Amino acid sequence: MRRLLLLRHGKADRHSAGGDRERPLTRRGEDDSRRMGAFLREAGMTPDLAVASNARRAKQTMELALQAFPGHVTHVIENTIYLAEADHLVDVLRQTPDKAQTLLAVGHNPGFAELAVWLAGSGDEKELGHMRSSFPTAALAILDFDTEHWAEVRRGAARLHRFVTPSALGGDADDPD
Repeated sequence: MRRLLLLRHGKADRHSAGGDRERPLTRRGEDDSRRMGAFLREAGMTPDLAVASNARRAKQTMELALQAFPGHVTHVIENTIYLAEADHLVDVLRQTPDKAQTLLAVGHNPGFAELAVWLAGSGDEKELGHMRSSFPTAALAILDFDTEHWAEVRRGAARLHRFVTPSALGGDADDPD
């Protein structure tokens, strides 16, 4: 089995003097990122590998979420997933080393929401509906694949194990931005 932890970056400032890539997380974005990391740790879902977009807000989200884990989690920055569309994200996913059973990916909408919907062929109908209607900042889609190789990932091949938003964990109301 393979597990994809698809995490949208936390809430970010609207503007940055350095442009869109340099937008930092807000205090709420930082809190939500830590909250999602704690959720993963408590649920026993330690990633074998974490990958984030090179945007400041995505890197910060990954770093804060990974602080929840006592050991080192190998992590990389992948420039090509910055604002990438779902078809490119699938290509990147298929290149994940098979030694990584659980992959944490941190990036952006609309690509991450589209990817989650494209991958999820089954799961709890209520959670699938929630995920399809809104993928707010710091939302997490946990997708399971019954495959031995990441290269075999296909449309509808995943089961949505869980869709978690910060508000479901006691955070502020979900923000679609």
